Amino acid sequence: MNLKGRPSPSITPFLLSSFYKSLSPIHPQIIHSKTDFESSAMALAVTSSSIAISSSSSSSLRAEQVVQLNTTTFQPSDRAHLVSPTILSLSVKRSVVVKALNPESRRNDAIVTSAATTFAPDVMEKSVEVEDFEKLAKDLENSSPLEIMDKALEKYGNDIAIAFSGAEDVALIEYAHLTGRPYRVFSLDTGRLNPETYKFFDAVEKHYNIRIEYMFPDSVEVQALVRTKGLFSFYEDGHQECCRVRKVRPLRRALKGLRAWITGQRKDQSPGTRSQVPVVQVDPVFEGLDGGSGSLVKWNPVANVAGNDIWNFLRTMDVPVNSLHAQGYVSIGCEPCTRAVLPGQHEREGRWWWEDAKAKECGLHKGNIKEESVNANGNDTLHANASVSDIFNSNDILTLTRPGMENLLKMEGRKDPWIVVLYAPWCQFCQAMEASCVELAEKLGGSGMKVGKFRADGDEKAFAQQELQLGSFPTILFFPKHSSRPIKYSSEKRDVDSLMAFVNALR
Repeated sequence: MNLKGRPSPSITPFLLSSFYKSLSPIHPQIIHSKTDFESSAMALAVTSSSIAISSSSSSSLRAEQVVQLNTTTFQPSDRAHLVSPTILSLSVKRSVVVKALNPESRRNDAIVTSAATTFAPDVMEKSVEVEDFEKLAKDLENSSPLEIMDKALEKYGNDIAIAFSGAEDVALIEYAHLTGRPYRVFSLDTGRLNPETYKFFDAVEKHYNIRIEYMFPDSVEVQALVRTKGLFSFYEDGHQECCRVRKVRPLRRALKGLRAWITGQRKDQSPGTRSQVPVVQVDPVFEGLDGGSGSLVKWNPVANVAGNDIWNFLRTMDVPVNSLHAQGYVSIGCEPCTRAVLPGQHEREGRWWWEDAKAKECGLHKGNIKEESVNANGNDTLHANASVSDIFNSNDILTLTRPGMENLLKMEGRKDPWIVVLYAPWCQFCQAMEASCVELAEKLGGSGMKVGKFRADGDEKAFAQQELQLGSFPTILFFPKHSSRPIKYSSEKRDVDSLMAFVNALR
């Protein structure tokens, strides 16, 4: 170097080349190219006094270090002798892009506790193999719930949680406990659960020595709904809006903190809606921690297990159960929307009993619900097929057509009292009461009371809803001899004695 601090053409390129070669293999993320480094170093070398060398002894010392760079491993301490701290600082700032892993914005409303933000250099992302969950579902189709649970917990660790509703899905917690792996449980507290359910939550926490992670609805949304429509608007306009505020949106927030969740869905739980539930699937509705379609995996370990087998398992393992089960409750939800069921009734018949059987879902498992479609004849293509035979077949039960029902609605055309069941032959609830209806018709034979049936699905459904008070199948109507409007049987009790008491009280 000369005394003015200008780099010597014979020394500087060699020095920079040697320095770049020794540094690049160790820290490739710091220096993107030789050209970038040379341009930065040369620019600063002209103006910075920190690298000015005013004696020939210094030049000699640098020459020795140049040789060392080509024969020894580069150590961080060498950099102070070669390039000023100003140059190294600039090269790092120019070349390293810092990004946050697991940023807080993804976890604000999640059930996952927010962790400290960590930082890492911007490196090239590795390609990740996408798992074929349809194949995995087939592979696990004949596996036990314990095996499926173990697989789920093994794959996702702390990024998966069990959705616990306070009903018989306590079996999921027992299966998770039996695996010996750590597990997490969350539940949706809608603010309208039965007192027995809250006591059950406490019993489960103490039995398994866990803490359930509760999710609550947004208080502002609940306040707006109640102030606008009242406390029981779901009886008037359907339960979907209330469930959306109290259950679906809190669930959506919870799942944004997870990569997978475990549910207690079973194929035999609901007629026509859950019959295709797989043991594992990419969640078709909700998003997980990474965001976007396909970011959440849904595990259903008991999808292929019958309800009776679940209860046999719970009794065998002597685990806590909700005391409401002993009172006839099977499927348990919010207090205003849940009733006990009687022997012979389907478990979901106690949920939202005032609605159509196919609407008995709250939206948490929307992606697993088989949608109803209508064919050219107006029939439900989900159920209307040649294999579905008619029901309530008896010589004592008269089949009514649309003109016959319209005639019954007219006072001048009604000479005798009638009891009529509005039905759909594919409906499991209608099938369950067939024997009672046939026996009722036999008992009323010769009494002057006529018993009829009217198929109210397909083309006739709209008429039945508008004119015949159809809410769900079956709907039972009593047409008095001296009244202009039919009286709807509102009880869920469909045994012969209950139906006879209804008839005797009105005829």
